Amino acid sequence: MREPDELSVALRDEAATRAAGAALAAALSSAGGAGVLVTLAGELGSGKTTLVRGLLAALGVAGPVRSPTFTLLESYPAGAVTVHHLDWYRLAGGELEALGFRDLLGPGRWVLAEWPERAPEAAVRADLALTLTYEGEGRRLRVQARTPTGRAVRARLEQGFA
Repeated sequence: MREPDELSVALRDEAATRAAGAALAAALSSAGGAGVLVTLAGELGSGKTTLVRGLLAALGVAGPVRSPTFTLLESYPAGAVTVHHLDWYRLAGGELEALGFRDLLGPGRWVLAEWPERAPEAAVRADLALTLTYEGEGRRLRVQARTPTGRAVRARLEQGFA
């Protein structure tokens, strides 16, 4: 049985993963100017960065969207918000603080962090926890809301998939 704060969606291919990112952008926009922390978990190649690319494209971000695997942080101004895309895979102790993570959070800022298990002290603060898993030739996206803001975004996201 599905928990009331969870959503599960089958994504048949890369295009569906990008569309899920666009739906997430619309749902996050419904949160007004609130800052939001979203974690993205999943195996290598499961579609985390593809989902972020779909989100950024829906916000009108043009040009390449690089995975922050080596830079650890990529930021994108997108109208009324700034999207910070982080990769926590290569983090060592104290590096999250050195990245200025606390300064990335706040009104008008969306933080999308891959590999949340590498920084559990920060990940526990997530409004939404997304997990992408392999499912046959496609993927399964699970969305768990963890805060009131996250629950509002999850509800809006569910409407977008209906």
